[in-house]
Amino acid sequence: MLAYANAGNQYAQYRQQSAMTAAPGELTLMLYDGCIKDLKLAKMYIEEKDISLANENSKKAQAILDELMRTLDMQYPIAGQMMRLYEFILQLVVQSNVKKDPGLIDTALELLGEMRDAWQQAVRLNRQSVKSVSGQA
Repeated sequence: MLAYANAGNQYAQYRQQSAMTAAPGELTLMLYDGCIKDLKLAKMYIEEKDISLANENSKKAQAILDELMRTLDMQYPIAGQMMRLYEFILQLVVQSNVKKDPGLIDTALELLGEMRDAWQQAVRLNRQSVKSVSGQA
């Protein structure tokens, strides 16, 4: 049991170190991944009728969505569009938590998955352009 606890602690330290050293685009990707994970857990717990854990994971996802909204740079027009999308997803998550409706989580997951994939592609393209500008292969 102690070995398992140490492994869990080491993983938590690794995740914290990864977040502290990640580029801003990769941090956003980590937020998407965390939100998706928490929503999948919330859905699972709703289906298992574990209301407490469903609520806990739903609240974690809501906190991540709040952070995504807070980090938008509103000087760019796309930020306003993303804000409306985040607000819509947040409403889905809140309503799914209130109504214990896994279907609402499915809709939120579909939207977040598309946003995450687009963001991952943007991060990948940015890395490639930085490498080509700096002369790396």
